[in-house]
Amino acid sequence: MTDSPRPSAGSGQRRPLDPEAKPDDRVDNALRPQNLNNLIGQNQVKENLGILIAAARGRGEALDHVLFYGPPGLGKTTLAHVVANEMGVNIKVTSGPAIERAGDLAAILTNLRAGDVLFIDEVHRLGRAVEEVLYPAMEDFALDIVIGKGPSARSIRLKLPRFTVVGATTRLALVTAPLRARFGAVYRLDYYDLAAMQAVVTRAAKLLAVHVDTSGVEEIARRARGTPRVALRLLRRVRDFAQVRADGTVTANVAKEALDLLQVDPLGLDDVDRRVLKTIIEKYNGGPVGLNTIAASISEEQDTIMDVVEPYLLQLGFLDRTPQGRVATKSAYEHLNLPYSEGQQPRLI
Repeated sequence: MTDSPRPSAGSGQRRPLDPEAKPDDRVDNALRPQNLNNLIGQNQVKENLGILIAAARGRGEALDHVLFYGPPGLGKTTLAHVVANEMGVNIKVTSGPAIERAGDLAAILTNLRAGDVLFIDEVHRLGRAVEEVLYPAMEDFALDIVIGKGPSARSIRLKLPRFTVVGATTRLALVTAPLRARFGAVYRLDYYDLAAMQAVVTRAAKLLAVHVDTSGVEEIARRARGTPRVALRLLRRVRDFAQVRADGTVTANVAKEALDLLQVDPLGLDDVDRRVLKTIIEKYNGGPVGLNTIAASISEEQDTIMDVVEPYLLQLGFLDRTPQGRVATKSAYEHLNLPYSEGQQPRLI
């Protein structure tokens, strides 16, 4: 394994920025940090990952298998590419739902070279048969293949080069225990604080050539719900608004007008968030109410509510989970300017 990046050998690999690529393509690639030094936030994860990478490179070995988990949009995919760049190796990108059969995974594994990174997004959605092939590949770096059928069938074990599996999931509890145990390092990504979000917006604004003053950066960062992906999306929409309805410069007032138009309130709640809270409060007297009922009431998928909406509402203290269902808190009533009485709030168990 070498310390410098090797030429790419597949569509899933990370490539350096092409100087002849279109400007928009170069900017989109540059928005993702390429190494740990450029990574903003997640300081504890970054420090532990830096030690892991330095130790592996010092020994000249492939990195141990790594699992990242946490809410969507916090940088799990970015970290996978950073790991590959820091190790100076290629990366193959796939996802749990994309690997439908054990043969699909076998084809991917046999094309890996020593030290390569296999990034599996939504790793909790791997099928059971696929996982059974992945276990010996991760633990023994071997691939068991059955040739033939019936009494004449025979098993062949192929040796694989030492590689690294980087998994990402938003639902750690759904990752099976045998698979989770085969990851040598498991890191949780948390929501970013305001200072880190301001740094993310400032860096992105510079790369996108958007003129944003300090107050505009703070307004966007405050409404980005601690998630870099959301911050980048809001920055692009505010940029469009400033270009069409202002002089192109993003100030606090311009950002406020743009985000109000997008129905993103000062705490970052969007229309779906408010619909969830209002459904619990107005239709079900504050709860408790089951997730299925909420999803049916607002015509949203249960997974969307559980993975995207609930984590942030729980962090803000607007929602509680009880054995009987979801309950809106007093803070939620106050934020929505709805009347609240102590008799409405059920006793939490």
